Amino acid sequence: MTNTSISRMPNPGEFVPELNDISAALFRATGNRSVPRTTMSLVHLRAGQIVGNTYLTVLNTGFLRKAGESEERITAVSSWQDAPYFTDAERAALALVEATLQPAPHGRERVTDELYAEVARHYEQKALATLTIAIGQIGFFIALAVIGKPQPVTSLADEQWD
Repeated sequence: MTNTSISRMPNPGEFVPELNDISAALFRATGNRSVPRTTMSLVHLRAGQIVGNTYLTVLNTGFLRKAGESEERITAVSSWQDAPYFTDAERAALALVEATLQPAPHGRERVTDELYAEVARHYEQKALATLTIAIGQIGFFIALAVIGKPQPVTSLADEQWD
């Protein structure tokens, strides 16, 4: 695979080393196993698709492949509403990230009481808080990804910044 994309900025962690602490804290907060890691990656992949960011879509696709997810499930994330590959809990999580990141219909809340109730039906309180933090986590990284444009990678161990 030839990588022709060039990052817009060098690694921001070199200039703001506290970024590494923030990143590590977010990963610790979402790594408490109350929400399956696969669900987190599905949510993060959908977020990358929503904002149209190659870095986030390639990275989270890589995580899902490494976890052994089928190509059908990975490919169907963009059309999860009518795809037969997702559990009701995963569907609720995907609906929540979409509602959070996409504009609400005029005069409506992004996350309706009905959606919140549906998500809460599938996730106990700690898991719901963790899922909410995971959506905030990807929101934090969206800014770095779309502004800084790091190299698409399939692992966080790969070189992301020029």
